[in-house]
Amino acid sequence: MGQYERHVFVCTSGKTCPTQQSKEVFSAIRTAVVDAGLKGTVRVNHSGCLGQCGHGPMVVVYPEDTWYHQVQPTDAARIVSEHFVGGQPVDSLRYVAPPGDNKLPE
Repeated sequence: MGQYERHVFVCTSGKTCPTQQSKEVFSAIRTAVVDAGLKGTVRVNHSGCLGQCGHGPMVVVYPEDTWYHQVQPTDAARIVSEHFVGGQPVDSLRYVAPPGDNKLPE
């Protein structure tokens, strides 16, 4: 994958994610990564709209292409410990949708 074992994108733009604590989710995941000693191996970035408006906050983890939805700041430690450290995605937060945009109607 390159420089990092995992690259995490947190939608902090679009129509709905910013109104659903996405910036707090971003900060919580970044803090949990540092607390777990993964700072040099896991990169956490803000992302633009992921085309899944209404399902957020959205988090995507590469290289696994694991999508999480409705993530709350309190979920960050669990994602880091179970997925990034333990290697098992958090099934209760996983988002599986058909390819492409899957925005909910406003």
